[in-house]
Amino acid sequence: MRNWSGGGAGSQAIHTRVRTIITAVLCMTGALAARADEQVFGYLKGVEPMPQGGWAANESLTYRSDKGQGTYEAWDSKTEIERGLTDKLSLDLDLRMQSVEVNDLLINAYIPKDEDTGLEPSGLEASLKYMFLSPVTDPIGLGQYVSVDYSWLDPHSGQDKDTLSLEFMLLLQKYFLDGQLIWVANTGIESTYADRSEIDNLPEDFEWPTEPEMELEYKIGSGLSYRFAPKWFIGAEAIYETEFETEVGQERWSLFAGPTLHYGSTRWWATLTWFPQIEGGGEFYDGQKDKDLHLIEKTEQEIRLKVGYNF
Repeated sequence: MRNWSGGGAGSQAIHTRVRTIITAVLCMTGALAARADEQVFGYLKGVEPMPQGGWAANESLTYRSDKGQGTYEAWDSKTEIERGLTDKLSLDLDLRMQSVEVNDLLINAYIPKDEDTGLEPSGLEASLKYMFLSPVTDPIGLGQYVSVDYSWLDPHSGQDKDTLSLEFMLLLQKYFLDGQLIWVANTGIESTYADRSEIDNLPEDFEWPTEPEMELEYKIGSGLSYRFAPKWFIGAEAIYETEFETEVGQERWSLFAGPTLHYGSTRWWATLTWFPQIEGGGEFYDGQKDKDLHLIEKTEQEIRLKVGYNF
């Protein structure tokens, strides 16, 4: 019987190859602890798409609240069907719904009256994600996300508003500590065409523009998530956004950041994120007390729950 504990050159080479194989397997196993396109973060996107032939159904529910005065509460629902077209390309089709409740709060050009809409369909979205480099087999993962969406309700006021948006995003992802630590970064730009419907019986001095508008939004964000127990990840994510319009230039900017908790099993996963606004600026509404936040289009905080099931 050969003595594998010997110190010969051949034995040393075999040991080196075995250690290399074991390390690679551990890295792959750790990385795949978060399955391909399992959404570890609430707002940021990973690079990996759904594998070819795979199907997934995902639900995202976001609660937005508090604009500094009065009552403001909104719920956003996004129901998503995802299909892996190839091992590098996946397609998403989404149905969006929303509800908006506003009391004792008027914001010129954005919130014209008290409202309580209840949950109702608000838009449709189609998106593609392509992986150029894999975070598992390459030094760093690189991907691109493209989406087009059409909505017919204003997310701020619940009023009728036709909106067509096109978004391009660059995605980065890397695994550390044999897949135990996940880092992602996103940056992208979104162009939007918006057309509000007229509203009757508004105060004469209230501005509610019905001319079509063009908006350009830039965002950049990053996050880390750490597997602290089998199937469990804890982390944090942050996103900076700014928006420009033709007539006013930079209209707003905001920085949101908060903790995220993720659980992933063989078939399903869930992610919970608390996302308070850390700082913001740009335009303020009349009577706004907190001038360190942007509270016209954003709220003081958001909470998002996402659940997915792989078929």
